[in-house]
Amino acid sequence: MNNKLSDLLHELGISKVKLAKFLGVSRQMIYNYLELNDINKWPKDKKVLLLNLLGVKNTDEISKIKINTDYITEVELKLNSLCESKKQNNVRVDNDILSNISPKNQELFISIVDLIKEYLEDEGKDGVNIINYFYHYLQAINNTKELKYILAYVAKETGFEKPMEFVFEEDSQFIFESVMFSAMVLYRSGKASKSKLAESHRRFVNQIEQKMEDKLSRTMELNNIKSQALKELGYSEMTDNNASAILEKMAEIESRKTAFKKIDE
Repeated sequence: MNNKLSDLLHELGISKVKLAKFLGVSRQMIYNYLELNDINKWPKDKKVLLLNLLGVKNTDEISKIKINTDYITEVELKLNSLCESKKQNNVRVDNDILSNISPKNQELFISIVDLIKEYLEDEGKDGVNIINYFYHYLQAINNTKELKYILAYVAKETGFEKPMEFVFEEDSQFIFESVMFSAMVLYRSGKASKSKLAESHRRFVNQIEQKMEDKLSRTMELNNIKSQALKELGYSEMTDNNASAILEKMAEIESRKTAFKKIDE
């Protein structure tokens, strides 16, 4: 059935990108849908949208569709109309959030939110874990430049961006992509066995554990400095009104500790 659907979409001139926008999913998700051997296995809301677009009541009628100029025009008008309506509704609902974002970036924002929503709705699979890791990825991305290069590599490797486009620091990005490519070739070759890489992964784990330990130690140190600052200022807790004074006192206490440490050394 989906071969028929793919042929139909091709004859109608409906690209996978346009269909993805219409259904409110990613282009990759469209590929996933089309790989299913039965449209009835699609999410119910996506299947209903598709049937409405094609002007049929059920999946059996898809094979009976006869394509002519009038039908192509009808589907194209319906596609454009519904896509525009969906876009306007999304912008209206998120008006406060989107107020400081350019129209072009608003569309990108809405597409990302729709995709995240789809992943989070699919709790039975990896959706929630993917979004959770993606959230942590965004939290860390400004602290590690290589994370930006990973994004660029993935976008290029999957065909979404041109291979010789460098939007970050070109030389570093070029080197990283080359190393990443070599690593992926090794990984996909099947020669990178778990046993051969056990020592490397052990070092990776040790490094992460050390970072976590350092982070915990720093958090405890800051909590102690905060407690001392509250005590010296005579406050019982931090509030919006005294936060500035407490932060200044914390900086002062930390400076004193650093100075004493240097004297002891």
